[in-house]
Amino acid sequence: MPVEDTTSVREKVEKALTLCRPYLLADGGDVELISISDDGIVELMFHGTCVICPMSRMTLRAGIERAILQCASEVKRVEAVMGK
Repeated sequence: MPVEDTTSVREKVEKALTLCRPYLLADGGDVELISISDDGIVELMFHGTCVICPMSRMTLRAGIERAILQCASEVKRVEAVMGK
């Protein structure tokens, strides 16, 4: 009988961000989880140097999104949103 995973999607996404965060912090940046929609879209906001870094889009796709998708199969896509 398979064991049911009771970890929430939010917890899985936060775990993935925890794995990515040391690399962002090392360059003076950070990332914040803003929301997770019912259809599996994660919205993140960059902080610090990540806001102005020309590589942030690649970091989002090749690093952060990849880590989130590995930790949370329920997620379909990860998007960066701008601060208010």
